[in-house]
Amino acid sequence: MAGIYIHIPFCRKACTYCNFHFSTHTKTLPDLVSGIVWELQQKKDFFEGQSLQTIYFGGGTPSLLEINQLEQILVAIHRHFPILKQSEITLEANPDDMTEQKLKDWKSLGINRLSVGVQSFRDQDLSWMNRSHRSQQAIAALELAQKNGFHNLNLDLIYSLPGLSDQAWKANIHQAFALGITHLSSYSLTIEEKTKLRHLIKKGEMPGEDDDQSARQFELLMKEAELAGFEQYEISNFAKPGFRSQHNGSYWKREPYLGIGPSAHSFKHQTRTWNVSSNAAYLQGIAKGILETESERLSTENIANEIIMTGLRTKEGFQLKSIQELNFPKFESWLNLLKTKIQQGMVLHSQGFVQLSYKGKFFADEIASDLFF
Repeated sequence: MAGIYIHIPFCRKACTYCNFHFSTHTKTLPDLVSGIVWELQQKKDFFEGQSLQTIYFGGGTPSLLEINQLEQILVAIHRHFPILKQSEITLEANPDDMTEQKLKDWKSLGINRLSVGVQSFRDQDLSWMNRSHRSQQAIAALELAQKNGFHNLNLDLIYSLPGLSDQAWKANIHQAFALGITHLSSYSLTIEEKTKLRHLIKKGEMPGEDDDQSARQFELLMKEAELAGFEQYEISNFAKPGFRSQHNGSYWKREPYLGIGPSAHSFKHQTRTWNVSSNAAYLQGIAKGILETESERLSTENIANEIIMTGLRTKEGFQLKSIQELNFPKFESWLNLLKTKIQQGMVLHSQGFVQLSYKGKFFADEIASDLFF
């Protein structure tokens, strides 16, 4: 499966917790769109004739784009890449951008999946996170999306927020499911370096991470999602039958993908490439007819570790033979370590696949790290 990711590095406001590459100054947005169109032409042979199954507009806030800007990018993709008829085309959107006209326009361009950045249905949370919408806007936007024919809908929620009780978190989950969504992406709040949230914590104005709260609310999420008929097919992703994210699935399965735009990553033939994380440097390079990129050829150890890390996050896990076939001299000692994790009840081994147990889901990153070569 082949997929393209388009990074739109602009937002109206900077969220307190976010460390993604973006800018709140949109003056260069038209130039950036032209740059993306140019880069798509340069990368037209990336998939060597393989047809696209997914297109994903991420960011940043892609819903900031005007209809003609989105159209420019999609026309370029269709011009340079063969696309399957039933391809999944996702747009990340903020609730305050989801007007009826925009929804109609997106639909007319072939966008058939929306990923809506709600994060919380509590206005007090949205306020300190510096989100640009409020709870009622989010509810109205999701209802409006369905009215306009969008039924493949993902919603983002964050748990383990400061002051978020288990009862309030459960109410957030129930509100999300009551809106008829088909997919939920939910993550524990992570305190990243170089964010306003980290600065506020250092000043003592906000509490730090609470591992107990995170574990409780993750367990509550899993239970409520199962009761509502959602499949936990990846640690942080839950879907109704038939509504898994095809695009994100390509990352977890280590299939080739092409990233376009500043800071976007690409992967093919065990090589990872990424564009410069600067809008100015990206555009300056394009003005000279070059792309500012870096790349790395993954070592055998890197490949094994990625198989372990991404595989363990998924419901299916990873195949033991995919590690064995890499012919590590220390495979037997690694296998003994894996057996220890199985004996501890953290990991399951069934029909050649290695998966996290229910208990292991609470320690996914730690278990993957322990199993790294």
